[in-house]
Amino acid sequence: MIRPYRWLAQYYDKLFSSFRHPLDAGRDRVLRGILPHVETACDLACGTGTTALILARKGINMYAVDLSPLMCRLAREKAARGRLPVHVLRADMRSFRLPEAVDLITCEYDALNHVPRRADLRMVAKAVERALRPGGHFFFDVNNSLGFERYWSGTVWFEKPSVVVVMRNGHNRQADRAWSDIEWFIRDGSCWRRRHERVEEVCWDSDEIRRILQETGFDQLRAWDAAPFWKGNPLIGPGCRTVYLARKSRG
Repeated sequence: MIRPYRWLAQYYDKLFSSFRHPLDAGRDRVLRGILPHVETACDLACGTGTTALILARKGINMYAVDLSPLMCRLAREKAARGRLPVHVLRADMRSFRLPEAVDLITCEYDALNHVPRRADLRMVAKAVERALRPGGHFFFDVNNSLGFERYWSGTVWFEKPSVVVVMRNGHNRQADRAWSDIEWFIRDGSCWRRRHERVEEVCWDSDEIRRILQETGFDQLRAWDAAPFWKGNPLIGPGCRTVYLARKSRG
């Protein structure tokens, strides 16, 4: 089972909002010609719902899917505050179903890397294909092996008001897996409480992604290196992260 993230969900926006700009830029560029024709869409592994809200503001009828109960709750609260009709569903990306077929599915911030087994990529691809209309598009990004070596190693420290996070990262090159043991220090009145959470990722190469998508009903796949969207960040160099756009067959 994928373990729903609790503490990561609670503090995600506070800690990682600064990382949004390059991925937003990548989405804007890749989907520039597609979004004007999208009526319905789904953000898969939606987190706190930020991307779903961005697309909803463009007039797109949005679904948002996540496995974490807290992520879903936060997404619903943000949609309510923004008075946006985003339909949030708690479901596993490997088996989710939507009430209707959609024109576009997004799955961002290396969410596809978070499934626990290599075989799960095919399950996700099948579920996405089932949820798309013929000719619909699947937009996603993944961390690559080089990315695991660059930024899934060593220790990273974040500090924000009332919360301190220490992320101890590692990767196994032979197994193409990475992990982060996260220690949370959360202020509770005059005390600090410590919590632990573990995040894991599995990696696929581009040939594997292309083959699985072709076998599950997608007839086009385009890829962009994400490095140009991360201008000035020495960690996200060429080959570390890839953005993909696949199209479901019209037949």
